[in-house]
Amino acid sequence: MAEIKNYTLNFGPQHPSAHGVLRLVLELDGEVIQRADPHIGLLHRATEKLAETRTYIQALPYMDRLDYVSMMCNEHAYVLAIEKLLGVDVPLRAQYIRVMFAEITRLLNHLLWLGAHALDCGAMTVFLYAFREREDLFDVYEAASGARMHAAYFRPGGVYRDLPDRMPQYRESSVRGPREVEARNANRQGSVLDFIDEFTQRFPKYVDEYETLLTDNRIWKQRTVGIGVVSPERALQLGFSGPMLRGSGFAWDLRKQQPYDVYDRMDFDIPVGKTGDCYDRYLVRVEEMRQSNRIIQQCVQWLRANPGPVITDNHKVAPPSRVQMKTSMEDLIHHFKLFSEGFHVPEGEAYAAVEHPKGEFGIYLVSDGANKPFRLKIRAPGFPHLAAMDEMSRGHMIADAVAIIGTMDIVFGEIDR
Repeated sequence: MAEIKNYTLNFGPQHPSAHGVLRLVLELDGEVIQRADPHIGLLHRATEKLAETRTYIQALPYMDRLDYVSMMCNEHAYVLAIEKLLGVDVPLRAQYIRVMFAEITRLLNHLLWLGAHALDCGAMTVFLYAFREREDLFDVYEAASGARMHAAYFRPGGVYRDLPDRMPQYRESSVRGPREVEARNANRQGSVLDFIDEFTQRFPKYVDEYETLLTDNRIWKQRTVGIGVVSPERALQLGFSGPMLRGSGFAWDLRKQQPYDVYDRMDFDIPVGKTGDCYDRYLVRVEEMRQSNRIIQQCVQWLRANPGPVITDNHKVAPPSRVQMKTSMEDLIHHFKLFSEGFHVPEGEAYAAVEHPKGEFGIYLVSDGANKPFRLKIRAPGFPHLAAMDEMSRGHMIADAVAIIGTMDIVFGEIDR
């Protein structure tokens, strides 16, 4: 009987590193990948089309659900695009809060990526460590916005509200006694800024722990060194951005090259790889976490020393305060019109891009002067990365496909949008 070597394998849709929404068709010669064909669209949610039927503010929460581990970074690009069209000034304190939360979001994203990528390659412990830190950052999200994930905190003209003076506390329950509650609340006695500051002091030690587990680990290096190599020239041609581009040795970061909000006031470095393999991209993201921590510390220091407004005083764009609304007829009308009809954006088009944890996340808005977007196009960073799956995985083994998908840091909310 003839020995059959070439065959086609459905890698998914039930696949651990792609959240059950990627069908990867692999053509194999034994265990060696000859061709990889990613099939997307299993999650399609029509975000761009839905936005055309909602006012600008109503479409904002859809942004959180695109890349659902980088919530506020998605919002950031959206509000920047609206502000470009409106010509609205954003108070300086709001810009610092935005930058701080964008970097907190980068930590949230990279922690999930690190834990999941390590888990896909066979390392269990890192996943548990990473989620320990994510819990603290989710508590900060919740304190500021009221939601642990889908915050809808950024608004055109600023942010929804200032940072609270008090951090939420744990309470006694049937599973938590008074001694445990007291220990858990030890670093929650001050404001949200105090809590963030305390977190940034201990976070570098946590990153050291991740590196102890992985960086020089023999098995980890066998799974990632020399896997999925992309040259800097080819990375540019393929449309890579973010850690995928920097891992190939190209020092491109929108926070430095095209600064927005107050990134031009921040002191941080851009980590760059050498060989463009999975291991380099891992090292780049780990160092990015350290640099994000530096930026958050700088924001905390400035915010402590500089109180002020956190949203524009243009009541055609942002609502008046509750006190004003309840004491002034004009402000009540502004409030009613803003939340029933929304604001009208002048005719024109704008593109705003941010250095999202995964790369360049862009929003292209076209306005016809109405209170809803005429067209909305999302430039998702993960899309060109996934398109390179075939090229990156050819000649590698089936097990390497998992490491390559993991190194891309793919979340399908933004790809299938």
